[in-house]
Amino acid sequence: MRPRAPSLACALPLAAAAIIALSPAAPAAAQSAARSPSQRALSNSFRFSEQSGEALYANVCQACHMPGGTGATGAGTYPPLADNPNLQAGGYVVAVVVKGQRGMPPVGMMMSDDQVAAVVNYVRTHFGNDYRDAVSAEDAKAARR
Repeated sequence: MRPRAPSLACALPLAAAAIIALSPAAPAAAQSAARSPSQRALSNSFRFSEQSGEALYANVCQACHMPGGTGATGAGTYPPLADNPNLQAGGYVVAVVVKGQRGMPPVGMMMSDDQVAAVVNYVRTHFGNDYRDAVSAEDAKAARR
């Protein structure tokens, strides 16, 4: 039986974004293109530029977890975030975003503490989840230790 590499499907969009961001024309093109807030754009550095939880989810997470947080199965298995009781413990979700887990890459390493808190709070209060005890930037900072 062949070992699965579920992180590859999520890592490829991140790697592609990094390669495109390193292109000499990428920053200029990103700055000169006029976009509505609902349009997605690649971040132009090794950090994600999106600040809101919704924008971070749309541009970073939904490629694997799907737009409605339903998860997916294919090249790997990406758990659903919708109605997910595992999201009840905010610290757990922060740790997974910052450090990764199994097939999930440590995308929080490319986010500020505020961005980690924003995307975690977004996921915990959307897609049928109603976990209102918000995590903070301090929680993200502590998870990095």
